[in-house]
Amino acid sequence: MISINNINNSKPYKIFYKLYSEALEKKQSNIEAIAISSFNQSCEEVESRFVNLKYINNNEWIFFSNYNSPKASQFFSHEQISALFYWSATDTQIRIKAKISKTAQDFSDEHYLMRSMKKNALAHSSNQSLQIKSYENVLENYKKALADETLLLNRPDYWGGFSFKPYYFEFWQGNKNRLNKRETYELVRDQWQCYLLQP
Repeated sequence: MISINNINNSKPYKIFYKLYSEALEKKQSNIEAIAISSFNQSCEEVESRFVNLKYINNNEWIFFSNYNSPKASQFFSHEQISALFYWSATDTQIRIKAKISKTAQDFSDEHYLMRSMKKNALAHSSNQSLQIKSYENVLENYKKALADETLLLNRPDYWGGFSFKPYYFEFWQGNKNRLNKRETYELVRDQWQCYLLQP
């Protein structure tokens, strides 16, 4: 689930909350899974991966990651991202465009202390996305971190939150014969403009 706090009162956020509630009621698995696409400037390629969205605080959408990871490097060099939910339980797709940045350190600290020790052990033991000789090395490093309780109580500097603020939403809802409904909201001069798209 996503922790939704004081959600923004604008129309696209109200639609999102309604669709989220419907998918939750239908017991959508992995409802917090969101695909994040970013631009890799070094090779001029777009890359995507799923992350778990943890919070929506007003207009900020927050997940956590390793700040030394390739995706983090891409966020730092190119702040525009695209994000995508797909909830099969309601045949709903939500496309988002946004600007991304790091969260405040104290927010990352607070979330880190709420996590399980097992998750925090991985944050300490993994050099995310670096090549390894064997999976056994991953398990060995993980077990060492898990055994160090003092280590686990302190968030590593290279792990923390990312917050993105949407400026574009497309709400896609599947229908028979591909007569899909596509309702779009775009932030223009601080006002949400609404239009519909052909299926």
